[in-house]
Amino acid sequence: MVLKARSSFYMKTFLRHYSAPLEGTVPQTKLKYVPTSGSYPRGFLVSGTNVGVKPANTRFPDLALIVSEKPCSGAAVFTTNKFQAAPVIVSKEMLQKRGGSGVRAIVINSGCANAVTGKGGLKDAQSMGQKVDECVEADRGQGDEKGDSTIVMSTGVIGQRLPIEKILYRIPTGFENLGESHDHWLASARAICTTDTFPKLLSRSFTLSSSPDTKYHLAGMTKGAGMIHPDMATLLGILCTDAPINPSALQSLLSYAVERSFNSISVDGDMSTNDTLAILANGAAGGEDITGPESIGFAEMREILTTFASDLAKLVVRDGEGATKFVTIRVTNSASFADAKKVASTIARSPLVKTALYGKDANWGRILCATGYAEGVTSVVPEKTSVSFIPTDGSAELKLLVKGEPEVVDEARAAQILEAEDLEILVRLSDEEGEEAIYYTCDLSHEYVTINGDYRT
Repeated sequence: MVLKARSSFYMKTFLRHYSAPLEGTVPQTKLKYVPTSGSYPRGFLVSGTNVGVKPANTRFPDLALIVSEKPCSGAAVFTTNKFQAAPVIVSKEMLQKRGGSGVRAIVINSGCANAVTGKGGLKDAQSMGQKVDECVEADRGQGDEKGDSTIVMSTGVIGQRLPIEKILYRIPTGFENLGESHDHWLASARAICTTDTFPKLLSRSFTLSSSPDTKYHLAGMTKGAGMIHPDMATLLGILCTDAPINPSALQSLLSYAVERSFNSISVDGDMSTNDTLAILANGAAGGEDITGPESIGFAEMREILTTFASDLAKLVVRDGEGATKFVTIRVTNSASFADAKKVASTIARSPLVKTALYGKDANWGRILCATGYAEGVTSVVPEKTSVSFIPTDGSAELKLLVKGEPEVVDEARAAQILEAEDLEILVRLSDEEGEEAIYYTCDLSHEYVTINGDYRT
């Protein structure tokens, strides 16, 4: 009886309500975020293959391949963490050597980050890329004189070496599994997951005024649920388009989009050693090339890419480890975009704000406190600052602080607003029109501690 009672206690204590089910199924509440069809860019083939990077994984894909049928323009942004993982270093050097041209593929493994693994880890990352290059060249002809042409990514536990022989052995199988269907894209998105509870995949079609009769496509997949507070100058993202964009224009477009999407999310305030977001553009749909800001379609493409990247980044927050809420933090009427973003970021990573949200406590003092200690911000003036909750049901905002003066808060209505899965926190730094920044975050629950307390086991 004692043993049974104790066993029951531990099961109740450590039952994971929000983390990824061990059998790999998607929780019922997250199914709505998994697409059942898609509109994918021409000329790209993808696959997800089981390697067993973690020995216990004998069924689920953990190796993703994205291959273009023709050479691509490629661009990427990487983590600014000083302990950069081996695949980050290898991929960055490859893109620099190529000037972003002639990129053919991306290979990603989950289950092991290949980070802080010394010279051996660098060799492993290089070997992964070279093995993919061999497969591409054998199937589609010789490469060029610039050498390596594959972007390499890894995600998982830091400080452990890859089972590189297993990975190299299975890369040709991954190449054989390549296809262009929705199921292929979904399998590839599943292969990069770690503690994610659902694969994160989006796609859409669009047109540009530079080639109004041409239909273009954009697809993206990402992974991440914890160690999320990117500053990309364990989050990975891959974007593919069949629009014709040259390398320098592509890097400019990506950098702009990332600053307003993946660099504007936070789950726990920790920046990974492996953060990488890459984009490939193969031009397979044809039309007029986008060569720079002076190109007719450049501004349109920038907005399309930014909106798309933002929608993809939001999926990471919605899958935050242990998260029960999706929170939009909007800071308006700031003297500068930088100030607005710094304030939003500070609120987003405050443990006190996040735990209050989990507890459904309208403790606006914590929001104000975080606003006040945002470093290097000159736009915050206490007597001009206002804070409100914006409900997701379209009803009027609930004012908590107006020009530095506290409101008499309707606690019942505040509790009702905080019952919803989605919430917006609005911080006005003045009444004068100014710059705005948006950050996306989630709450911080008991479940987050449980997941990360035994992550390696």
